[in-house]
Amino acid sequence: MSAPATDPSRGVPSGRRQILVTSALPYANGQIHLGHLVEYIQTDIWARTLRMHGHEVYYVGADDTHGTPVMLRAEKEGITPKALIERVWQEHKRDFDHFGISFDNYYTTDSDENRVLAESVYGALKDAGLIDAREIEQAYDPVREMFLPDRFVKGECPKCGAKDQYGDSCEVCGAAYQPIDLVNPYSVVSGATPVRKASTHYFFRLSDPRCERFLREWVGGLAQPEAANKMREWLGDDGDAKLADWDISRDAPYFGFEIPGAPGKYFYVWLDAPVGYYASFKHLAAQRGIDFDAWVRKGSSAEQYHFIGKDILYFHTLFWPAMLEFSGYRTPTNVFAHGFLTVDGAKMSKSRGTFITAQSMIETGLNPEWLRYYFAARLNSTMEDLDLNFDDFQARVNSDLIGKYINIASRTAGFLFKRFDGRVQDSAMNHPLLVSLRAGIPQIAAFYEAREYNRALRLTMELADLVNVYIDHAKPWDQAKDAANAVALHETCSVSLEAFRLLTLALKPVLPALAKAVEGFLGIAPLQWADVSVPLNSAQPVNAYKHLMTRVEQKQIDALLAANRESLQSTAAPAAGAAPAKPASAAPGAPATPDTISIDDFAKVDLRIAKIVACRAVEGSDKLLQLTLDVGEEKTRNVFSGIKSAYQPEQLVGKLTVMVANLAPRKMKFGLSEGMVLAASAADEKTEPGLYVLEPDSGATPGMRVK
Repeated sequence: MSAPATDPSRGVPSGRRQILVTSALPYANGQIHLGHLVEYIQTDIWARTLRMHGHEVYYVGADDTHGTPVMLRAEKEGITPKALIERVWQEHKRDFDHFGISFDNYYTTDSDENRVLAESVYGALKDAGLIDAREIEQAYDPVREMFLPDRFVKGECPKCGAKDQYGDSCEVCGAAYQPIDLVNPYSVVSGATPVRKASTHYFFRLSDPRCERFLREWVGGLAQPEAANKMREWLGDDGDAKLADWDISRDAPYFGFEIPGAPGKYFYVWLDAPVGYYASFKHLAAQRGIDFDAWVRKGSSAEQYHFIGKDILYFHTLFWPAMLEFSGYRTPTNVFAHGFLTVDGAKMSKSRGTFITAQSMIETGLNPEWLRYYFAARLNSTMEDLDLNFDDFQARVNSDLIGKYINIASRTAGFLFKRFDGRVQDSAMNHPLLVSLRAGIPQIAAFYEAREYNRALRLTMELADLVNVYIDHAKPWDQAKDAANAVALHETCSVSLEAFRLLTLALKPVLPALAKAVEGFLGIAPLQWADVSVPLNSAQPVNAYKHLMTRVEQKQIDALLAANRESLQSTAAPAAGAAPAKPASAAPGAPATPDTISIDDFAKVDLRIAKIVACRAVEGSDKLLQLTLDVGEEKTRNVFSGIKSAYQPEQLVGKLTVMVANLAPRKMKFGLSEGMVLAASAADEKTEPGLYVLEPDSGATPGMRVK
């Protein structure tokens, strides 16, 4: 298929595009885990999709190497920081290669290119009057005689009181603050109570009216409403900006780049880390003869996209674009944020040790493309969290990839190879089934580019179902029993193998290694989107079929979980010296266990799948949103829901949810409410904020009964 007329996020003109793609840089202080891989797999699928259109796409990355954590870990291991980051780079690169992450260049932020670029950005900002030197008070460890970075101070959140929170932000309520604001703080390095100590630091003046004006205009181009809304919240009302200046320096001892003209002061890692995107690309450009400045300087027609986790949205939508704008570089075309990975509903956290490592998947022999497929089947263009449920993982991979996709070739390729010398019947290439599949491929490609991977794979599997129905009806195993059916058998096998080629094309961004094996089996060149209209032909015989993928076995999952059991159980284990946890029913503030009900009682509640087709804020109410719901009936239903504190109306439109459909209509001040949508919240919403509308699996449809 031809390239789309416009870029789905910013309206880039049609034609061969120049596209620079990055993922957030993993820190050189730990292993790659499955939470990391959500982002890299998502980015890789997108980059591969665009390459298959024939665009000039470069996907670059690097290890984020600077900062106090690297310095302290190297000290603990008795090696230099440079020796540590070189070893970790090798480990990270091994993991990325294994999972098919197609970096054009994977580099390091501890490079000459990055030092020169960081210094030039700093110099340009200083020349623009956007750098200030100020004396500030910081948390200082009197035992280790060092200033403490944000993440090396812990204590109680000054906003919500949550314990054991880091010095920059609260993982419970999301509040941002300074380490000196923590209640009952302590040093992670020594355990000592930090003291306040003054030091001269350098600040990027993000509060400058020029930055505010630029960012207010730039936010309008963000593709994700959630990101744009969050950024507007940070910016505040026009004329009443909330932006604070950004401390971009750190004191010795520190592993990083020293600030020019400021002995003993170093660039804070968050200044030189994003510059590392450009440093990696500059290193690649020098190797391949690419005009670096033509891609990254102001006025460039190239596009630039950053894939990140939603936890670092603040840095990538405020600091990074403002740094670029006022130092002579082009600003990002867009920033795409994703949610966190949970495992069976529990949030993964490298800092707390609750993660499954990429290396453990390698060592236990799980096919990395199983994980690529599972993540893609769950990913969309929003910032929603993604849960890895291993029962679902096993069922989905075995059903979709083995039962639906691989099954097509395994049931028909042998007949074609043995009975017809592996040559397809040319007249069969215009079969109506194949016409239907070819019509679906452009939509699948468009879903990938819009980062709606779950929709792309859902449509792919719907097409695979059509092919399997065709095979089940034709019954090639019966046709092969009678020589009189030779022509019909030839057609069945030819249609099936061409359908398999088309489905492989649809799956290639997600399963590149499997696609390469299929290309070898079919004897065809590497598939591109334009090849949708280039069918198999009798001049090129297919090769003997060899099994392409095995099923996920429970013993493999058991081995993976066993390899990571210590980290998986760490969230449940109490801290040293902590009192045993009370039963959930005895927790303070928790509701009493309700009386049991019978199945007949439950059957009285009519729970239905509903699609939110429209949503708006209710004027005059601080709590209510008005939802218009499609429940599979002739007309929609109107429901008022007290979820305004948790959602913007546009976040809900198009979502599936669950509603009580047989609740008696209630006449309210604002109109008639014809049901109730279900949402989860803490027992005490004042101390444990959070409200979550229930969402069913994407395969559900409006009107389905929940039972």
